[in-house]
Amino acid sequence: MLQLNHKTKINSVTDYLNLLPDNLYLPLENIRQIIKSLVPDAEETIRYMIPVYKHKGLLVGYGASKNQCSFFVMSSTVLKDFKEDIKGFETTKASIRFTQEKPIPNDLITRIVMARVAENELKVITRQRTKALSRLKVLH
Repeated sequence: MLQLNHKTKINSVTDYLNLLPDNLYLPLENIRQIIKSLVPDAEETIRYMIPVYKHKGLLVGYGASKNQCSFFVMSSTVLKDFKEDIKGFETTKASIRFTQEKPIPNDLITRIVMARVAENELKVITRQRTKALSRLKVLH
């Protein structure tokens, strides 16, 4: 990711973004605005030295390296669901790399973020159901 020296203080996503040149700042600020509009109650934080959003668990994140940006989907399952949409982008198990010249389309970012929201919400429901069933077994 972005090379920061040990004296660089990053206390917020704004601090992180303000360190970037325009060719990295603009596409990441775009993703930030999409996330904030879709999940306004998501917690915006710095984690793993990158901007990360939390909504019922880790949601998505993004970061910059010297010449490109990454959108961290944080779910290999969700990323597999979009394999046709992300053809032509360099990917890892749970992230998509892109540039300002070849950005991730806004509608794809929207669909991925909403898929992650659904995945996180399903995990919460599943955990609650499992706990409730365990309590019932103890009572019987």
